[in-house]
Amino acid sequence: MRASTFAKTTAVVGAVALLSTGCLQNPNAGGGGGGGTGGNAYVDGGSADGDKVVTILGAFGGDEEKQFVASMAEFEKSSGIKVQYTSDQDFTTTIKQKVNAGDSPDIALFPQPGGLLEFAAQKKIQPIDTFLDYDAIARTLLPGLLDVSRYQGRVYGAPMRNANKSLIWVPKKAWDSGNYGQLDTWQNMVGPVSAKVKASNIAPWCMGWGSDQATGWVGTDWIEELVLKMYGPEVYNDWIFHRIPFNDPRIVKAFDEFAKVAKTPGQVLGGTQAITATKFGEAMTPAFATPPKCMMMKQGSFYQSFLPASVKKDTDNQVELFAAPEYAGGFKGKSVLGGGDLAALFNGNDPDSIAVMKFLSSDKFGVPWAKAGGWMSPHKTFDVANYPDNLTREVAKMANEADAIVFDGSDVMPKVIGSDVFWKQMIAWVNGQDSKTTADNIEAAWPKS
Repeated sequence: MRASTFAKTTAVVGAVALLSTGCLQNPNAGGGGGGGTGGNAYVDGGSADGDKVVTILGAFGGDEEKQFVASMAEFEKSSGIKVQYTSDQDFTTTIKQKVNAGDSPDIALFPQPGGLLEFAAQKKIQPIDTFLDYDAIARTLLPGLLDVSRYQGRVYGAPMRNANKSLIWVPKKAWDSGNYGQLDTWQNMVGPVSAKVKASNIAPWCMGWGSDQATGWVGTDWIEELVLKMYGPEVYNDWIFHRIPFNDPRIVKAFDEFAKVAKTPGQVLGGTQAITATKFGEAMTPAFATPPKCMMMKQGSFYQSFLPASVKKDTDNQVELFAAPEYAGGFKGKSVLGGGDLAALFNGNDPDSIAVMKFLSSDKFGVPWAKAGGWMSPHKTFDVANYPDNLTREVAKMANEADAIVFDGSDVMPKVIGSDVFWKQMIAWVNGQDSKTTADNIEAAWPKS
C-alpha cells in the first residue's frame, strides 16, 4: 500500500486546523467542562438516575452489535454499570419517536449528525462540555470531528467511530504489473492514469451506486470529495451547512469534474447504465477477475467487509489503497472526507450515563471491535497495533496525518436533502441531466427554515 507523503510545518498545520475545525476552545470554559456529575445539566430524559443501568439506542446490528457489546464488557465489569444496548435499523425514525414521546434512551449513537443537531436545537441533548473535559478530547480527536455537531457555539455529540472515505482501491497484483503511474494529482488520476488503464483493455473505474432506496449516495460522496479537494474545508463546510447555496458555481464545477469519470464513455465498467444497476457492495468484484474488468474504485474504509471472500482472507496481498490525491490548483495538503458515529447524552443528571459517555468518547474504547475489524477510532492517540491488518492500519494512518478532515456532507445536510433529494438528483444527473439543473433542483428543495 502507498500513501503520498506531505511535508508539514507547525504553522501550516495550525492554520489548516483552525480552518477545518473552527475554534477548538471549550465553549463553556469555567462552567463545568469535564464536570464529573454533569454540572449545568438541563436534559433529564432516559432511565432513572443512579440505577447502575444505562440504556443505549443505535443502528449497529449483526456482527457490529456483537463487537460493540464486547467493547463495553470490560467497562461494565470494572464500573458495575450494566449497559443495555438496543439495535434499530430504522434508527433515525425510532429515535425521533422515542424522544418526542418522552421515552428517550440515556444515550443514542447517531450515524448521521443531522438528527442530532435537530435535537440540540430543541434542547433535548446535553452539551458535551458540561460533562467531558472538552479541551482534552479536542487534543486527541482527529481535527474537524467536533465541529460537525456544533450548534450555536456548543458541541452536542462525542465521536465514537470514524470512517475514511477518501480512498482509492485497486487490485494490488494487477495494478503493480500494469505500471500505470502515480496518483499524485486528481487530474493525473482521471486523465493519463485512467487512459493507460483503458489502453490495456480494462475499464479504469469500478463503480456501483445500487443501494435500494438509498441508491445515489455513492455519487454524493464523489461530489463531496471534489468540493473538498477543489476548494478546501472552509468552502466545503459553508456548502454543507448552506452558508452558500447548493447551486453555487463552484459546486456546479465539481459536478462537471465528476462527469469526466462517471459520464465519459469508456471510463466506467458498463457505462452510465451500469452505475445505478450495480450494487455498491459488488462494484469492485470485477477488479479481481483474471484479467481484471475494471481497476480503480473510490469508496470508504468500510468497504473492506464487502470484498470477495477470497480477497478478504489476504487483503494485504490482494488490495492496495491510495489516498485520494490533491486537486492541482485546489486545496494544498492532505484532506479527508470522513464519516462516523456520534454519542449523545439524553440524561444529563445521571452519573452512570456520564461515566459511559466518558468511556465511549475516549481512546480506550473499541479495542475488541478494532481487533475484529470493521471499526476505526476517531482518536489520533488510539493504538493502531489493535487493528487486524496493514490495510486498516494504513487507512488509520492516512486520517491521523490529515491536515483537514470534514464530515460526510449528505449526512450533515437536512434529511430531506442529504438522504433524499441529493440521492435522487444524482441518479437523474448520471442518467443525462446537466450539472447546473441538478444543483438548481437540490437548492430549490432546501428547507426554507
